[in-house]
Amino acid sequence: MLIFERDMAIDMGTSETLVYAQDSGLVLREPTVVAVDKFSGEMLKTGQEAEKMLGRTPANIVSIHPIQSGVINDYDMTAQMLREYINRNTSFSLFKPRVLMCVPSSISGVEERAICDAVIEAGARKVYLLETAVATAMGAGIDISLPDGHMVIDIGSGTTEVAVISMGGVVECESIKTAGDAFDDSIVRYVRRKYNLIIGQRTAEELKCSIGCVMKRPTDSVDEIKGRDVVTGLPKVIKIHSSELLEVFREPVVSIMEAVHNTLERTPPELVGDLSANGIVMSGGGSLLFGLDQLIERSTGIRTVVVDDAVSCAAYGAGKMLKHLNDMPEGMVNFARKRQLKK
Repeated sequence: MLIFERDMAIDMGTSETLVYAQDSGLVLREPTVVAVDKFSGEMLKTGQEAEKMLGRTPANIVSIHPIQSGVINDYDMTAQMLREYINRNTSFSLFKPRVLMCVPSSISGVEERAICDAVIEAGARKVYLLETAVATAMGAGIDISLPDGHMVIDIGSGTTEVAVISMGGVVECESIKTAGDAFDDSIVRYVRRKYNLIIGQRTAEELKCSIGCVMKRPTDSVDEIKGRDVVTGLPKVIKIHSSELLEVFREPVVSIMEAVHNTLERTPPELVGDLSANGIVMSGGGSLLFGLDQLIERSTGIRTVVVDDAVSCAAYGAGKMLKHLNDMPEGMVNFARKRQLKK
């Protein structure tokens, strides 16, 4: 008996890759990390197993992020990682699966081609591209087919994407490389400058998630972090207060706020009126930072909410689009060029 393959939707971010399979829901959530043997070029581990190796491997093994800022940084490793994830969720069948990929709205034609080629090489029969902002809106339960403006702010690890959506497409957008990783970098620099302590990215991320904030918390939280003393080279433990991080996060927050305001300034007046009524929807792991939604609401005067499952929202939205694959263009779409031609 022939088994017809399930279509898949993949949200491949800088830090996490999520796979949504038709009729099965979210079937995979893995870190976008691969462990590679430098001498042979062989991929040894992917996902969580590879992430555990970060900073803990011998000289011949290196753990890398093949995706940077939502686009391919290492083509070969991306194709191998995708092949692994697709194979995990396929059974023997006559046909290879069709795959829907979430991509940033600011993606270039060259980057689109790289993603399409990598997915085909990974074992897909056909590739379809969907803008992450549109997928996020669908995942949040917004009816994107109406001539009604909605703003989506997606703050991932590598990029922050601000987009205004109407009639099933992106009207205006701005993508910046200031996102979750920028907050982590700010913590690393601050701790080294003030406490003479060297910490890793993972320690900084854990601190951000536990006590990080961009508005003052009701009670000042404290957390301990461990690192290496710059002077002595020995292990050292210090305590960090949440109030300290307010100033630490100022620079990346200002960049995100500028992107929001720039997008609003370029949005047609009719749609700005819609945004005032519909509000702003936030998604992505970075949107969970305490007080960020309140800060954006205070700055823009527009009601701002964070979706229920901020990290998986785009994957669920892309999963809803799987039933419409027959109506979507296959392969490259050239989103950026189409948007320029409209202006």
